[in-house]
Amino acid sequence: MAECPECAGTIAIKEGTEVGEILSCPDCGSKLEVRSLNPVQLEKAPEVQEDWGE
Repeated sequence: MAECPECAGTIAIKEGTEVGEILSCPDCGSKLEVRSLNPVQLEKAPEVQEDWGE
């Protein structure tokens, strides 16, 4: 189990989850990136930005 850094909701971490994986908070819907597994550490996932071919 982990805590959402946005709303402090509880997020279940499934077996097989990997560092860098993106999870969604079931309470607030925030997209969170797994930064560490031992201990579990989550942070808000970076926003995907358009590069417009640059």
